Amino acid sequence: MSRIGKKPVEVPSGVKVDIRGRTVKITGPKGNLSWTHAPEVQVLHDAKSGALQVSRLGESRAHRALHGTTRALLNNMVRGVTQGFSRKLEIYGTGYSCKVVGNKLQLSVGFAHTVDLEIPSGVKVEIEVPATKGNEVPAKFEVVGIDKQVVGQFVRTIKDVRPPEPYQGKGIRYAGEQIRRKAGKAFAGAGGGA
Repeated sequence: MSRIGKKPVEVPSGVKVDIRGRTVKITGPKGNLSWTHAPEVQVLHDAKSGALQVSRLGESRAHRALHGTTRALLNNMVRGVTQGFSRKLEIYGTGYSCKVVGNKLQLSVGFAHTVDLEIPSGVKVEIEVPATKGNEVPAKFEVVGIDKQVVGQFVRTIKDVRPPEPYQGKGIRYAGEQIRRKAGKAFAGAGGGA
C-alpha cells in the first residue's frame, strides 16, 4: 500500500465535500475547487470522521502510482480552500520593477519593452516593494491563490521571463533562493611579458 495514499485526508469544520461520480468538489472559506480523479482509484467521504479516504481498485503500476497522487491532490485542495497557497518572489537588477495593471502583471526587467503577463483567475499578486533600489534591495511581490497548481505554474512563468544569471545575480528568483555565483573573467595586464 502507498503510505501517503492510505492516510485519510482530514477535512476541517467549515469545509464541505461533494462527490458525484468521479468529480470531487470541495468548498471552504476561501473558495471552491473541483477535480475529476482517474478511474483507477475510488474516493470516499466518511460522514462520521469527516475524512476523505482514497483506495485503489487494482494492483497494477498505474493503480499504485495514482493512489498516492490522488490523495496528495485532494489534500492540496482542502488546504487551498482553508489556508490558500502563496509564493514570494524577488527581482534583482538596477532599474528593474513590477506593477499590477488591471489583470496583468507588468515586469520591467532589462528588456527594451515591459513584459505583460495575464494573471490567472483566482490568483492575486500583492506587491511589497515595486522597484529595486540598487543591487542590494530587490523588488518584492507575492503570488497568492487557492489552487496550488495554478499558483506554481504562474510563478514558474514569471521566473522564466528573466531567470537569475550567475555573474551578477540579476533576474527573478524565489525569496531566499541562493544563486550559485561564478567569477567573471579576470582581466590580464596589458603589458604582457618581456
